Amino acid sequence: MIMAKFNYKNKDIEEVKGMSVEEFSRMLPSRMRRSLTRGLTENQKKLLSKIKEKPGKFHKTTCREMIILPEMLGTKIGVHNGKEYVSIDIVPEMLGHRLGEFATTRKRVQHSAPGFGATRSSKFVPLK
Repeated sequence: MIMAKFNYKNKDIEEVKGMSVEEFSRMLPSRMRRSLTRGLTENQKKLLSKIKEKPGKFHKTTCREMIILPEMLGTKIGVHNGKEYVSIDIVPEMLGHRLGEFATTRKRVQHSAPGFGATRSSKFVPLK
């Protein structure tokens, strides 16, 4: 079985990693491109500098709006979801997305029995 190499907009990962932020932003969709042309915030700059200093280390952040850049590939980042830090491994398929997309803030609702004060008829749960 032949494994396909991952390409981002017809560029190899090595080519994308060698690009500057400005060159990479030209390949992004308009919303992400506009965000990058306005410049990074102070928290985003801090996170990026930490990643460049220690690329193999686990980094925690609350900066959910940070766009995943090529320099971040291969790192582990803990993104805050409002309660705890969710560990995320940055892979090439995540390029151009925001960190918050991979750390959901809401849990799936799982209903069990009726709550306190429910009427007698609503307490009946049919068994299938």
